[in-house]
This record gives sequence, structure tokens and C-alpha cells, in this order.
Amino acid sequence: MSVIDQILSIDEQLFLWVNVKWSSSWGDFLFPLLRNRDTWVPFYLLLAGWLFYRFRWKGLLFVLVIAASTGLTDLVSSSVIKPLVGRERPCKAEDWPAEINVLVHCGNNGSFTSSHAANHTAIAVSISILLLASKRWLSVLLLIWAASIGVAQVYVGVHYPSDIVGGMLTGAMVAMSVCLGARKMGLKRERV
Repeated sequence: MSVIDQILSIDEQLFLWVNVKWSSSWGDFLFPLLRNRDTWVPFYLLLAGWLFYRFRWKGLLFVLVIAASTGLTDLVSSSVIKPLVGRERPCKAEDWPAEINVLVHCGNNGSFTSSHAANHTAIAVSISILLLASKRWLSVLLLIWAASIGVAQVYVGVHYPSDIVGGMLTGAMVAMSVCLGARKMGLKRERV
């Protein structure tokens, strides 16, 4: 067995552990809600409103940088990496055991990387770079939030754990690049 085969085997075992072994009635309620992007719309709106209220027009620039970071991350994850890798989602695999819990619609695009994990990590990293230099604990909390959305993707049966790790790395790298570009263009970070 090659190293890649061993990694994929571990990935599948971790998927089954989270998706099947963790299965519970409270998880079946919580995790689909946690990974639903509509759940977070109030947070996004409050964040944008607060940034504009606190920093006026510079706050609008922060919102635009966070949106650009997230949009570019989604583009890279969905339109570049997924077609290149071509990994099938666990919920589409025909040779999987019947006990897999698929709790949401199984997407038609590839599995690697998780765009949910990538996009939420991009938001967390962008906010951290632009606003939270002095509040590392809040940056850690935002990364835990993004990771929990990733774990929810595994729990509901639409992604493998490695898809989450790949998505989070993609989101972090794109967000750092976009924020670095914005800073080179003169957007200074603020401390909250």
C-alpha cells in the first residue's frame, strides 16, 4: 500500500468516525444548521454594519477586502482545485457502507477542497489580519468557528476530513494574500 493509499484510508476512517460514530439526535439537528450559510447571514450583516459604524468609509473598505478574499477563495476552491483534483464526495461513493448519514443535499461538484471550510476560514483570517492584531484570543475563536463549520461538513456526509484541511489552508492562503495586497495599497489595519 502506497503512502497516498494509507493517507486516503486514514481519511476515510476519520470520516466514518465523525459521520457514523458521532451520530446523535442533537448532532443531526445542530450540524446541518451550523454548515448552512443562511444561518450566518445575520452575523455577516452585523459585522458589516459594525465595521461601517466604527470606522466609517474605512470600514466599508474592510468589508470589501473581506468580501474579495472570500469571493476569490470560493473561485479558487470551486473552479480551480475541485476540477483539478476530481475527488468524489463521500455521499456519492457507490462502494460505501449503507450506514453513512447524509443529512443534506449532496453537491454535484468535487469533494476536495471544501468551499464552506475555505470561505469561512478566509473570513476568519481576513478579520484577524485587518482588525485583531491585539486580540489573538478572538482570532483563535474565529478559526475554531471556521473549523466547526468544516467538521459539520464531515458530519452531514458531504466531505472528507482532508477536504476540510485543504479548504482551510486554501482560505488562509488566499485571505493572507488579499489582505497583504490591500495593505500594500495603503489600507492600514485597525485595532479593536
